[in-house]
Amino acid sequence: MNNSEIEHPKSQIKYKHIFFDLDHTIWDFDKNAEEALHELYIIYALKDLGLHSPDLFIETYTRNNHALWAEYHAGKITKTELRQARFKKTFLDLGLQPEVIPLGFEDDYVQLCPTKTNLFPDAHETLQYLQSKYTLHLISNGFSESQDTKINGTNIGGYFKHIIISEVVGVNKPDKAIFDHALNLAGAEKAESLMIGDSLEADVYGALNFGMNAIYFNPAGLDKPADVPVQINSLKELTLIL
Repeated sequence: MNNSEIEHPKSQIKYKHIFFDLDHTIWDFDKNAEEALHELYIIYALKDLGLHSPDLFIETYTRNNHALWAEYHAGKITKTELRQARFKKTFLDLGLQPEVIPLGFEDDYVQLCPTKTNLFPDAHETLQYLQSKYTLHLISNGFSESQDTKINGTNIGGYFKHIIISEVVGVNKPDKAIFDHALNLAGAEKAESLMIGDSLEADVYGALNFGMNAIYFNPAGLDKPADVPVQINSLKELTLIL
């Protein structure tokens, strides 16, 4: 039986509040980034700089970006350090000399990528279903100006009573303080609240260590750690278990 065939029983817990992550959970970050990077590859004529494979460029960037975001979640680097490093490291990894790294690439990416509107399949339908039964909220470690653009551009803001951005709060998931802030804002208790997200460290373990239940969103079908109680491979599964 593969991951997508796992049957989840209907939850016996009477949840009232569901907290979602945004990037990689509702908003398809990698797909949107790929679209933006293909456009910028052409705009910046990266082929003329010796980068002959847009796919390799995107693959290298994705790997570096994920690693840097993990450091940001853990509080090891700042927003500025993340943005300064991800494309510089990518270009250097692909053999470009520092003096030919295109200026303005990061700024253009930050402007373009959040305007992309790809959501994971069944996002609107699932959120609409859940909104009829629960009070929904967002907790995101993304940057404030980007998240506003993503939410407005995809028309998902209306599903959520509260949108909590770590940059505004001043602390990132998995820190217990942001979960405490979110529950206080929502007027919710831990026992009646559920966190759903793709990041084991930030979303799942962050919530579990805080004392609230969590569901691991795992569309890639990665191996589920034994200490993660529930996983889903698609958003639509939530309509079957909640």
